[in-house]
Amino acid sequence: MSATYLVVGGTSGIGAAVLERLVAGGNAVIQLSRHPERAPAGPLVTSIAWDAGGEPFPVAQLPEVLDGLVYCPGSIRLKPFARLTDRDFEEDLALNLMGAVRALQGSLPSLQRAAGGASVVLFSTVAVGTGMPFHASVASAKGAVEGLTRSLAAELAPRVRVNAVAPTVTDTPLAGRLLGSEEKRRAAAARHPLEAVGDASDVAKAVLWLLCEAPMVTGQVIPCDGGLSSLRLLR
Repeated sequence: MSATYLVVGGTSGIGAAVLERLVAGGNAVIQLSRHPERAPAGPLVTSIAWDAGGEPFPVAQLPEVLDGLVYCPGSIRLKPFARLTDRDFEEDLALNLMGAVRALQGSLPSLQRAAGGASVVLFSTVAVGTGMPFHASVASAKGAVEGLTRSLAAELAPRVRVNAVAPTVTDTPLAGRLLGSEEKRRAAAARHPLEAVGDASDVAKAVLWLLCEAPMVTGQVIPCDGGLSSLRLLR
């Protein structure tokens, strides 16, 4: 049975891969992004302009019922702590946390009307649970997203499930400067027990599982990190 989902940031990277999989399954998708013209065209996709970094959420353009929400916008700001400014922290919090808050508050009435219950998937990062240098700003913002995930999972149960995915560096445009050469890709792969760099479709599969196929899972942060957060290999 087809459903209707809201994907914020569905024009690039993981968000685009999620959108493509939802549409391939016959679902309708409302896509919000700063560049709606970049979303795939088709009868199942409605694309709306919204800047998650600070614009008011377009509540009036949502359908009455939503079966799920995926909030994809994120940042990778890597700087020594001594060089981070108040503005750096504020911008990361605005995009990663407050954008998700506005999207959730604006779409909550539609999510709560879903006949079989709805599902929300947010994004954290492996750097929250695994201390990494130069990640202070983004890890702080994504740590707040993990707190939001667990709190809302409790508050919105049983009508709405809320989970998050915590990827490692993934081959997307956002991570382009970190994977911009074969040498960088090999070094990134070597840091992971699986000795690989995942791509957007790998993470999208985890998102779709939480969104559509995990009715008993809520309040969880699912690593999608090649074993980086939990394994230490003896080599």
